[in-house]
Amino acid sequence: MSEHRRKPPQAPGGGRASARRAAPQRPARGAGTGHDVPTASHSGPYADPPPQSSRAEARRAAQRGSAGRGRGAARTGRGAGQGGRPDTRFINYPRSDKDGWKRFVPSWKLVSGTAFGFFAVIIAGAGIGIAMVNKPDPNLAAQAQNNVFYWEDGSQMVATGGSMNRQIVPIDKIPRSMRDAVIAAENESFETDKGVDPMGIARAVWNMAKGGSTQGGSTITQQYVKNTYLGSEQTLKRKVTELFISINLGVSEEKDVVLAGYLNTAYYGRDAYGIQAAARAYFGKDCQDLSPSESAFLASVLKGPNLYNPDGGIGAAATPAANEERARKRWAWVLDREVEVGRMDKAERATYTEFPARVESEQARAMSGQIGYLVETAKQYVMKTKGITVEQMALGGYRIKTTFQKPKVDALVKAVEETRNDFLDEKKRPDLDTFVQFGAASVDVKTGAIVALYGGPGMDKKYFSNNANTSGVPVGSTWKPYVLAAAMQYGTQNTGGDGLAVDSKYLADDLTVIKNRQGKPLLDSKGKPFKQKNESSTAFGYVTLNEAMEKSINVPFAQLVFDVGHSKVRELARATGILKETMSAGDDASFALGTSTPSAIRMADSYATFAASGTHREPYSVISVEKDGEPLSGFEKPKDERAMDNAVADNVTKVLENVVQNGTGKKAKALGRPAAGKTGTTDENKSAWFVGYTPELSTSVALFRTDPNSADKKLLSMNGVGGTDSIHGGDIPTVIWTEYMREALKGAPVKKFPEAEPIGVTADSVGAPSPSPSPSPAPASSSPSPSPSSSPPPPSPTPSKGGKPSCKPWELYCDPETSTGTTSGNTGGTNTGGTNTGGAANGGTVSGADGGPGGSPSPSGSGRPGRPGGVTGGWPPPPADSPEG
Repeated sequence: MSEHRRKPPQAPGGGRASARRAAPQRPARGAGTGHDVPTASHSGPYADPPPQSSRAEARRAAQRGSAGRGRGAARTGRGAGQGGRPDTRFINYPRSDKDGWKRFVPSWKLVSGTAFGFFAVIIAGAGIGIAMVNKPDPNLAAQAQNNVFYWEDGSQMVATGGSMNRQIVPIDKIPRSMRDAVIAAENESFETDKGVDPMGIARAVWNMAKGGSTQGGSTITQQYVKNTYLGSEQTLKRKVTELFISINLGVSEEKDVVLAGYLNTAYYGRDAYGIQAAARAYFGKDCQDLSPSESAFLASVLKGPNLYNPDGGIGAAATPAANEERARKRWAWVLDREVEVGRMDKAERATYTEFPARVESEQARAMSGQIGYLVETAKQYVMKTKGITVEQMALGGYRIKTTFQKPKVDALVKAVEETRNDFLDEKKRPDLDTFVQFGAASVDVKTGAIVALYGGPGMDKKYFSNNANTSGVPVGSTWKPYVLAAAMQYGTQNTGGDGLAVDSKYLADDLTVIKNRQGKPLLDSKGKPFKQKNESSTAFGYVTLNEAMEKSINVPFAQLVFDVGHSKVRELARATGILKETMSAGDDASFALGTSTPSAIRMADSYATFAASGTHREPYSVISVEKDGEPLSGFEKPKDERAMDNAVADNVTKVLENVVQNGTGKKAKALGRPAAGKTGTTDENKSAWFVGYTPELSTSVALFRTDPNSADKKLLSMNGVGGTDSIHGGDIPTVIWTEYMREALKGAPVKKFPEAEPIGVTADSVGAPSPSPSPSPAPASSSPSPSPSSSPPPPSPTPSKGGKPSCKPWELYCDPETSTGTTSGNTGGTNTGGTNTGGAANGGTVSGADGGPGGSPSPSGSGRPGRPGGVTGGWPPPPADSPEG
């Protein structure tokens, strides 16, 4: 017997039956499934040869396979064609004819059927949507309404908008040049597309995905639909409806009708809706007489009137200068684009080199005097509160009741203009008295309502910047009360966590070395100990903070800001309403002296917090708004917020009362009722402020000099303005403040400020003389002859007696009690030099005028002496138009 036929040894009880039992068990059988086969190969050594099967056996085997497959079929759902029950599902998914993961791979029939069904539903829905939407009516859409503004007492102030010619003109009255310019700039494929441009939408999405410009994918048809039918809200419903109507128009309307509809309803700025209104508003002619250059200009404005109307718009980025620059570039691009797409010859394009001249704005003429500034302030407040766009506001229909009180506005205008006319003479001093600007605002202490403002000469005089609402003019020493208030509220590193008392003494000598919180000297730009400059070289010695505020001495506050911490001062100023973005960012000594640039509105509102015993109320300019007869929500009075302890605020008021009674703000005594305030003047006499308040009103007045038509709005020195050496916060601004407040409070009962209770601990700066009778050694950094604050001040900064009985308003030291004259302090110390520098990086500063800022990267070159409490050093202010209240 051959080797391969030899049987292996068998275990007891073995045999073939035992071998079969030991073999792996077969899975459940099922004919045709591949599971009903032997586990061992037919060629294996232990396999039995397959028996010869008869037909009957085959039938029985098929029956057994069907029965054994029951559970597997139930699990897999397999159906007909394999011996099981047929699959009766409408959609064979998961697939019954596949195993494992293949069951979840849809068949091509399922995919194609689903896609076909989806597109069928979309097409049917689109067809129904297109059939159901209505076409826009340009005649209704072009009828922009008036916006009516009311004074606080309910009487009408002005109605704006709706006054332009809004005639709908046919396409043959719109010049070909205007049509070409708009098509070239907005929608090159307009004449061939079907109302929408899928490629344009795809390009817009692709550009945005790459982080590029967010250019729109809208066609002229879509813009027409949006302008005349839907508005500009960014919702899915609006966009889908816009798409349906655009497709409807694209397949059912002539292109000339759509183009005329768009040009007749688009907003062009200057309250002009439609091409005819725009032609009249900008060029004083009918649209059919527009030149190709003028057409290109109007096509440019359509990019966004708020940013491309050279008159300026709303927001910090929409200044007249910035808008004109954008408009010029866009105008040139539109002309070039017309050449590029074949709608203008190169030779003709070369003839258009001059930006088209425009007529005076009808809108500006209607906004004469202060009306334009009042309206713009209220419009900004409404738009910010409700999220309304410039275009929506221009469409009109709003009834806006403001907080402005006409008698107080008139009083403020009178105070500014009478003082200005008496003070300035542009014909006599054209190089000095030009470009002098005034800005002022007055706020109700109890509510935060802006009751009056002075924004400038008037929009009708082509001065569009609102000086009352413009950030960019440094406030000088009017910032010092925030440093003192923070020291009272939070304490200093010398008070052990308690608030600082105002009778604490600080060294006030000129050129005193300022030390950081670690007690180490600050370093100037040359690495030497930084010395703070006062107005003069007077040796004040150690003075109380009350006296330092009265005389507006710089040194004590330059040191105090480090003792209390810059962040604490910022925190308190922000709590009183000063916007973070207008605060100086440097943690240097000059921060305490007024390098920050809040607007006049914000300064008046912030000081109102002191008057209200530490309660702050956001400034607001609108009482109520109605749209198409329906009142809008969100115009309730701002809620009260606690900014500081009431005792702190009352003590600050007591200190500022002393400034009015005995200090740099003495001209405000003429008001004849309790008043508190602070003067401020900046480097090189570029700005002068007075911010003061009574228990009823808080008012700020700013005086500065800048060319409103310059690109950078750089501040200019006021030295020599009005025939005087320099202008200070205690001069013109205080006189204007006093004249206005006298008229605004006429007939009102005289009220007193709350009594200030003593607070805080006395914590003198290092080296201050001991209050005990025993002598104490003088500090190394003090003047050779320091004098305590109780001793009388040196005679040099005090004017001599015997002045004239009448005084000019700009003569600071002339009043019935003291004669005119120049203080000897004007001879003390220059404003430049290595000892006066020190930027934000090293904590240094420069100072020398009435408490204003210094130490900026642009050093002063004037070399002029200052006045009490000032600073020197260059300062390049960035003007801004951020909305306030």
